[in-house]
Amino acid sequence: MKRLDDFCLRIGKKELVPIVTGGMGVDISTAELSLVSARLGGIGHISDAMVPTVSDRRFNMRFVTEKQKKYKYNFFNRDKSDVQFDLEGLAEATRLHVGRTMEAKRGDGLIFINTMEKLTMNNPRETLRVRLSAAMDGGIDGITLSAGLHLGSLALVQDHPRFRDVKFGIIVSSLRALMLFMRKNARLDRLPDYIIVEGPLAGGHLGFGLDWAQYDLKTIVDEVIRYLAQESLDIPVIPAGGIFTGSDAVKFLEAGAAAVQVATRFTVTCECGLPDKVKQEYFKAREEDIEVNMISPTGYPMRMLKGSPAIGAGIRPNCEAYGYLLDASGNCAYIDAYHRELEKHPDGKNISVMDKTCLCTHMRNFDCWTCGHYTYRLKDTSRQMPDGSYQLLNAEDVFNDYRYSVDHQISLPPA
Repeated sequence: MKRLDDFCLRIGKKELVPIVTGGMGVDISTAELSLVSARLGGIGHISDAMVPTVSDRRFNMRFVTEKQKKYKYNFFNRDKSDVQFDLEGLAEATRLHVGRTMEAKRGDGLIFINTMEKLTMNNPRETLRVRLSAAMDGGIDGITLSAGLHLGSLALVQDHPRFRDVKFGIIVSSLRALMLFMRKNARLDRLPDYIIVEGPLAGGHLGFGLDWAQYDLKTIVDEVIRYLAQESLDIPVIPAGGIFTGSDAVKFLEAGAAAVQVATRFTVTCECGLPDKVKQEYFKAREEDIEVNMISPTGYPMRMLKGSPAIGAGIRPNCEAYGYLLDASGNCAYIDAYHRELEKHPDGKNISVMDKTCLCTHMRNFDCWTCGHYTYRLKDTSRQMPDGSYQLLNAEDVFNDYRYSVDHQISLPPA
């Protein structure tokens, strides 16, 4: 029986262990988590979600404080069009996060950054350009374009000196989305270096509607592989979403995939950025505790634990400090939902907003417990302690369990 370690991921001239750890924000996929994957010869992702917030936390900076101070006059104003990000500050925060991570990298693997198009930040085009450029300035090995079609993203940085050197990949959930991306970027003579196909069992935002259960990751992966073969394109295809064991991964590689992207099992490692008490919520979760809902202001369905404090919270929008989901006109679906409820409760008390959530604030506070479909299986990967809690795992042990296990076996941590 084959193991994942019997296969090799080739990106350009680089040979890698075919394991990619996903880029979970906000700072859930920490630098420390990505560095383990790189040290062991795979690919580790960090995320640029709310990167000024992450840089404040990690490097004792004041990007968020200064932004909030600048726009405090607008705090009670429903119109958020004035609230703009300082582009140089955004670039500095990105360079800090990326640069410090790359300085710490050891081993033969790579570090990529997950960059979401849906972080529109009240200036979608320029803020995305800055984030992409600054990541390249910081020395990142690769950039994974996610949460959007990214039809114009590569054109934003085509003149950057590292444009041909950095590995670019795209996350898609359908062949149609991939074909749109390929056609739009054909004039740049810059094909993606890898393609991540994210299926309906993934965590967080999904590239499907509420009919997600009608789709199947293997079917989509097979369609993408056939399309690339018909076009004589040799681009690695990396399935993601619901790959819980090394044996799950091997099935995809035997069918033509180049590697797998995994994340759920790393959420309960010591290196993950989630607070320990939240990791215990993931361990305790049952299958019925997980739902796909529409509370994200992005308009995408989102998978999370039903017990997430973000669900139903009625906090005032804090766009002056954050505002990462403001569109080009300064609008956000949560602002509308909040003010609808405020009209019912003019005193500002007992406000509950069920249909949307203030994603920026709740992600920053780790109150939005997004998760993969198989989170309820995490308890089977650890040991329960006498007090009822579960033993946290080491990222290296999880990585190696994917790499070497057979017959869907999962190695428990040393007691």
